[in-house]
Amino acid sequence: MVHPDTELRFVNPVLGWGVFATRAIPRGTITWALDAIDRRFKDEQIEAMPEYARALLHKYCYVDVRGNHVLCWDHARFINHSCAANCLSVGYEFELAVRDIAAGEELTDDYGSLNPTEPFPCACAAPDCRKVVMPDDHLRLAADWDRLGREAFRLIPSVPQPLWPILSERPVVESALADPNRFRSILHHFPLVQK
Repeated sequence: MVHPDTELRFVNPVLGWGVFATRAIPRGTITWALDAIDRRFKDEQIEAMPEYARALLHKYCYVDVRGNHVLCWDHARFINHSCAANCLSVGYEFELAVRDIAAGEELTDDYGSLNPTEPFPCACAAPDCRKVVMPDDHLRLAADWDRLGREAFRLIPSVPQPLWPILSERPVVESALADPNRFRSILHHFPLVQK
């Protein structure tokens, strides 16, 4: 479920739609959480579908730690990529604002953190744009993502959290908030990587 202070807006013909903040969202805010309505698909389920459905799932799903393709039921599936993302997945089933997001600003994520299965060209126009998002970006960028995630994670108790009741891993998150050594690396989402 995406943060309630967001809305869907058309960005441009290249990017299509995006998710924008309707109010300021402070760093440390949970901006998305996996919920019971989000749909999971196994590879064999997708392969049995008609081509149009496979293409839509390929475009809008991310791959979780168990290899499931997850389709968000709400407008979270329209969060666009940026190499300088303001939201990041951390080692849990949610994403955090890793910096303050102003009202009217687009929420972005780094798709390299979402288990992409093939390279794709990037159109984010960030100053340090990688130009291509690669399936192995996590091998080079996990330390940076973890640093940003850890700094935002510690702020969770200090900012409003409308998505807190949605979290399925609350005890694990509370344990990591109490003991920063228990903070999960983003590599938790990549089962084939030695952690």
